[in-house]
Amino acid sequence: MPVFLDVHKVPFSEANLKELCGLPADEFGVRHVNLFYNRDAKICFCLLEGPDIDAIEKHHAKVNIKCEWITEVSLAQPFQIPV
Repeated sequence: MPVFLDVHKVPFSEANLKELCGLPADEFGVRHVNLFYNRDAKICFCLLEGPDIDAIEKHHAKVNIKCEWITEVSLAQPFQIPV
C-alpha cells in the first residue's frame, strides 16, 4: 500500500492525535502510520498509508481539514510499516 506525507493545521488536541495512530483503516482505506505534531504552531505532519492521494484528501475532508500539501513517499529500510 502506498505511503503519503501531508501537512495541515490541527483543530484537535494532542491526545486526539495520539489516539488516531492506533485506529484501523477508515472507509477510504487510509490508516495513520505516525503523526508529527508542532504544539506551538498547531501543525501536524501525517504519515498515512492509503490507496491514493484522492483517498487521503477524502480522509481529511471528512473532518474538515484542508492539507497544505500531500506527497507520496517511500520509507527507507530497515523501517517497516506494521501490518
